[in-house]
Amino acid sequence: MTRTEAREFMMQVFFQMEACGDFDVNSRTDFMSQEKIRDQKEYCNELHSLLCNKKDEVDDLLRKYSTKWKIERIPKTDLAVLRLAVCEMRYGKVPAAVSINEAVDLAKKYGTDDSGKYVNGILGRIAEELAAEPAAVAYEEEHA
Repeated sequence: MTRTEAREFMMQVFFQMEACGDFDVNSRTDFMSQEKIRDQKEYCNELHSLLCNKKDEVDDLLRKYSTKWKIERIPKTDLAVLRLAVCEMRYGKVPAAVSINEAVDLAKKYGTDDSGKYVNGILGRIAEELAAEPAAVAYEEEHA
């Protein structure tokens, strides 16, 4: 599994978590087949843990920049893509440009005709804010 495929898989996992209303870090096995993610296991497990542990912070950031849409009204596929990208940009070691590009591709594939533009706009503004902050502490260091 490539990193791009892992992102797509995790976007689908995030979509399922939203649909089930289950953001418990202990529910990982309910959503993720360890066999399927074997060579991207660390990346996928980290993203799952990030969303479970940082969902409120991620969603607050999305609310801040999704001014015309309440988070509850954002299409679930777009929401899953946005959460994934914010987790990568805010807490991971993925450059914002890479995360945004991958997110836009996922939004175009799974969302509506306008999803790519919408996702790009929100993530672009979030990336600007994050770039203006002191370097975000990596999730591993924060919880060491």
